[in-house]
Amino acid sequence: MRVTPSCYPPPPPLARLLGKGAFARTPLPSKEKEQRAGEAGNWEGIALLTSSSRGAWLLVCGGGSGRSGEDSVYEAGHRLTSPRPRNRPTQLQVAEAQEAGAMTEISDLDRQIEQLRRCELIKESEVKALCAKAREILVEESNVQRVDSPVTVCGDIHGQFYDLKELFRVGGDVPETNYLFMGDFVDRGFYSVETFLLLLALKVRYPDRITLIRGNHESRQITQVYGFYDECLRKYGSVTVWRYCTEIFDYLSLSAIIDGKIFCVHGGLSPSIQTLDQIRTIDRKQEVPHDGPMCDLLWSDPEDTTGWGVSPRGAGYLFGSDVVAQFNAANNIDMICRAHQLVMEGYKWHFNETVLTVWSAPNYCYRCGNVAAILELDEHLQKEFIIFEAAPQETRGIPSKKPVADYFL
Repeated sequence: MRVTPSCYPPPPPLARLLGKGAFARTPLPSKEKEQRAGEAGNWEGIALLTSSSRGAWLLVCGGGSGRSGEDSVYEAGHRLTSPRPRNRPTQLQVAEAQEAGAMTEISDLDRQIEQLRRCELIKESEVKALCAKAREILVEESNVQRVDSPVTVCGDIHGQFYDLKELFRVGGDVPETNYLFMGDFVDRGFYSVETFLLLLALKVRYPDRITLIRGNHESRQITQVYGFYDECLRKYGSVTVWRYCTEIFDYLSLSAIIDGKIFCVHGGLSPSIQTLDQIRTIDRKQEVPHDGPMCDLLWSDPEDTTGWGVSPRGAGYLFGSDVVAQFNAANNIDMICRAHQLVMEGYKWHFNETVLTVWSAPNYCYRCGNVAAILELDEHLQKEFIIFEAAPQETRGIPSKKPVADYFL
């Protein structure tokens, strides 16, 4: 008897199904009964049905007795025209594959770091992948990123790649030394691309060993004037790498707090901000605004006065000792550490050692004649300054063009 319910499409011819070998045999109650049924070639009582749950054709082959217990059932796997599903990998195989992929990524990253240490450019595709990885890390960091001591705090670098190498020589390399860089990685110097990409690669490779916060030069508008944009265009032949890097600028933290006691920021304070919690609420994932609290953090300067003053920079404010005293007391911090201003001696104290400026670009713009400094903080926040000069001329490469205009930002 052939059964074809009206709600299902008609089954394909049996000969075509059997000829394609579309059915998988299921176990019978008795292997002997299966053999006998096959030998007899008895296909009486055939019924082709379709399963509404899986859409598979069922072939029920009676053994001649009419008893359902002696039936043998052949079922098409999922769809007649579909290939058989492959075996799924085990959890161990998945873990091993993930581990192998991670090891490959680390190996590639280590190669890129060594290449950048030699002041050699990495490929544009590698820059894209590096920035994607960095974004995944930076997006999880706070506007006031927590940093544990011991740590070495650094000021402006400004694309002076060989002086950055000198900094690592005197201060220790990553990951043996923990670092906090307070922004202005690019512009002015000859090697902004290599400088920023090396620091970014170290951040991706050792995310807990190096902290990067944003400076006023980590900005699309500023970098189009002071060198980074032109350098990317010259070295890569397009502005694509500049776009990748400036997108990462938007994800950099605005500040950091070391052991809850030392507040680190590129520029200074803002009349719109009295507490660290107010900084935490800022939407930092944007171009640096022309004014407002985010702008002030990156542009302001301390001044030997009281209250707030107009900044000659055209952005941010000048802030006095009373402003610092109120801010430090309100947030239970000991001092503010910042960069942003050239200091001929490498560092400078303000307001009875409640504000510290650190400058880490020696012989700024290759002509200022200043020394540079980094601040080492031990696990008890004891301070030690390391002063260093520009890297010797014989260790430097030959720049491809002169620095840009004479305006100090």
